Amino acid sequence: MEEQAALQFPVGNEIIEIKQDTTGNINKTYLVTLTDSERFILQRINKRVFTQPELVMRNIRRFSEHVARKLAVAPIDKGRRWETPQVLAARDGKDFWIDAEGEYWRALSFIPRSRSYNTAQNEAHAYEVGFGLGAFHNLISDMKADQLADTLPGFHIAPGYLAHFDKVAANHSTEITAEVRHGLAFVEARRGFISVLEDAKASGKLPLRPIHGDPKINNVMMDTVTGQAISIIDLDTVKPGLVHYDIGDGLRSACNALGEETKDFDAVCFEPELAKAILSGYLEQAHHFLTPADYEHLFDAIRLIAFELGLRFFTDHLAGDVYFLADHRGHNLERALVQFALCQSIEAQESTIRKIIADAL
Repeated sequence: MEEQAALQFPVGNEIIEIKQDTTGNINKTYLVTLTDSERFILQRINKRVFTQPELVMRNIRRFSEHVARKLAVAPIDKGRRWETPQVLAARDGKDFWIDAEGEYWRALSFIPRSRSYNTAQNEAHAYEVGFGLGAFHNLISDMKADQLADTLPGFHIAPGYLAHFDKVAANHSTEITAEVRHGLAFVEARRGFISVLEDAKASGKLPLRPIHGDPKINNVMMDTVTGQAISIIDLDTVKPGLVHYDIGDGLRSACNALGEETKDFDAVCFEPELAKAILSGYLEQAHHFLTPADYEHLFDAIRLIAFELGLRFFTDHLAGDVYFLADHRGHNLERALVQFALCQSIEAQESTIRKIIADAL
């Protein structure tokens, strides 16, 4: 089906290879290579997750057009290229193609001379990860949140994830292993802080802004020559939200040197020096639109987003792996244990992390 889908987009040259990329957890992704060595990204949108694919594509289109206008007036940084994945229209002019089974396919431009990493390679790389996220937020800081549809209602709303967990945990049939017992106890002990960001939003301290939604480290693309951040990809989750979701997710994913797929749970550690480098890069671009209340809740975001992702993985394990793609039974439990260990490491280093944030002001 992927070959038929690729042919629906007017790429101009013969397709010589379609190779699946298995690194993503949600959509099916393929790299399509043409006879002139040009490439593009082909994806089948996961309708179980993104129930309104048309709105997802509209958000991406509005976002990319806004960024293009901004960059035309003011390039991001002297000597640095910045590229945003562009939507390639299908032959009928739409931003997607629907196959006979009702599945949505889309094509996006490929960013040449770039690569990403699953872990921070060093502090210089971590700085670039932060710079990339700050540049992303800076480019859309003047975009009204209501210009984007909320394509994932409840996304990053931690109290909602806890309520869903409670329903699943009350009715699951998963074997109660030592690891599952640990997960249940871990969640129970942290109920008290799970609404911290939503409470701040409800009180007006934290405003809704356009966000990426999933700026983990391997979504920040690096120039293979300069080593500079040049793009953030995977734009499905671009929507209104709190920038704290993005900041917390960026730090969560980049400051765990062992990565999200390790099984050495006891060795998982949040690396404060990497966090310092990321915040330095981020604030170079983002300091002008952040408020004192934004800074006040940065530690809460770092702690909460690690816990939140662990909670989501753990819930999916109890539910039978119905949301995240899993290589084997127990995969989502392993992922949950990594995030819980990371959350615990963040909690143990609270004073150090808060000092890093204060010093960055």
